[in-house]
Amino acid sequence: MEMASASASKFPCPKAIGIFLVFMTLSFFPQYAQAITRHYEFNITMQNVTRLCHTKSIVTVNGQFPGPRIVAREGDRLLIKVTNHVPNNISIHWHGIRQLQSGWADGPAYITQCPIQTGQTYVYNYTIVGQRGTLFWHAHISWLRSTLYGPLIILPKLNVPYPFTKPYKEVPIIFGEWFNTDTEAIISQALQTGGGPNVSDAYTINGLPGLLYNCSSKDTFKLKVKPGKTYLLRMINAALNDELFFSIANHSLKVVEADAVYVKPFETDTILIAPGQTTNVLLETKPSFPSATFLMIARPYVTGLGTFDNSTVAGILEYDHPHLSIKNLPLFKPTLPALNDTSFATNFSNKLRSLASSQFPANVPQNVDKSFFFTVGLGTNPCDQSHGCQGPNGTKFAASINNISFIQPTKSLLQSHYFGQSNSVFSPNFPMNPLHWFNYTGNPPNNTMVGNATKVMVLAYNTSVELVMQDTSILGAESHPLHLHGFNFFVIGQGFGNYDPKNDPKKFNLVDPIERNTVGVPSGGWVAIRFLADNPGVWFMHCHLEVHTSWGLKMAWLVLDGKLPNQKLIPPPADLPKC
Repeated sequence: MEMASASASKFPCPKAIGIFLVFMTLSFFPQYAQAITRHYEFNITMQNVTRLCHTKSIVTVNGQFPGPRIVAREGDRLLIKVTNHVPNNISIHWHGIRQLQSGWADGPAYITQCPIQTGQTYVYNYTIVGQRGTLFWHAHISWLRSTLYGPLIILPKLNVPYPFTKPYKEVPIIFGEWFNTDTEAIISQALQTGGGPNVSDAYTINGLPGLLYNCSSKDTFKLKVKPGKTYLLRMINAALNDELFFSIANHSLKVVEADAVYVKPFETDTILIAPGQTTNVLLETKPSFPSATFLMIARPYVTGLGTFDNSTVAGILEYDHPHLSIKNLPLFKPTLPALNDTSFATNFSNKLRSLASSQFPANVPQNVDKSFFFTVGLGTNPCDQSHGCQGPNGTKFAASINNISFIQPTKSLLQSHYFGQSNSVFSPNFPMNPLHWFNYTGNPPNNTMVGNATKVMVLAYNTSVELVMQDTSILGAESHPLHLHGFNFFVIGQGFGNYDPKNDPKKFNLVDPIERNTVGVPSGGWVAIRFLADNPGVWFMHCHLEVHTSWGLKMAWLVLDGKLPNQKLIPPPADLPKC
């Protein structure tokens, strides 16, 4: 893999020499060379970027779009110094990192930290424990992650091989969305008027829209490959609001990992990847020069009733040839599933299984201490504008879990809890079940109003949790990719219609279910997960469709300290931002 990180990782020369000598010394003793400390500097700056013939000033890390690549090994410690040079408040989330005892480094604004204000610096300090694979980092405040994102690649420990064919080369493929206008203005206007926000103008691959958009032929990602080789594509969906289908013409893909967890490999022509999810695939190139080039394209999988960006991002797969020009070669295009192909989405997710091997076991909680049933979906809030609102029937759009739309606090939940000041910030009584039963996937109730509060679910340390999340038909059924901070979980079952607590558990997979950090609640259906609450702190859970998060489809879990020192949250760092 190309190990040169694009970040501004800086050391003074003497320090660099010292680290080099230590590293060289340790290299003679492999048993001690398993983990190092890696330093990165993230300078948050404005940068003019042009896409689709529109130039705008965007928030970036080190002037790069997408942002720099972070590379580490399992067991490494990361110290990432973030300095904010822009007018916006900033926080960075290291999506999928478990943050064992290091909740202060998780990053969601007003959950585990107050944001980094203009001119401030904060050092994110965490160790990667028991994880390897592809994750990513992104801003976790308002809609700034539309431009603030980048790959986070965790290599296995030294001398530990992949449980699949060693690739000739590894390539990050990160999907995003491009807006010609300012995304902060878009969501601000939507929240004020109560209507749906404007959709993106293009999807991107590694920041480039591709040749199927106007004025974008030169802004096309090209993957140059050699015949007869195996490539590992590290795929990341950093788009704001859309699940995506992806395929490469005339080539098959082998799925080997999801959300930084190895899976039982399977072949597919198309993958489905939701915002917040990552998927590693092996691409076997053709044994000889094919005298053709091939489009790699992505477009949305759509389940809701609202507007969406109905466009297609394209990159090009090119085969290297020392003597032939590729200019006049035929260009093949793949065929993707229909925009609303829920059957494909279901079949694809059902193929995902953990390796469940002796080296990589699936430690599914077999017994459950606490069972929860959460409804997730849309709703409305009353209009508070004198000139009316643009939501359903003159209301404002809202979203909720168990009919509670989360009110963003103005102080950090974790800080408030740690310093014993939580009473004025949040309530510890998030409901275990919906307060009012209805036919969740049938005709919706007449009253679509949601409650609004800042509530958390409190768990004792080491509680084994089973959570069923049920989509509702209020304002239309829709898929919701739910992301849980601080934990991986096992997806033990899913189905359509209303969850049946008597019969559906009989079909749960407790042997080799997929383990991940982000899962799609099926449109008009349900999903069941299990996890062990072995990580003290406050952990956000929210829809990774940014519009739904903005409308309140989010909540938090508070996991209390255990009795032993290694089961307690460490004290906050001295440079933790103040509100």
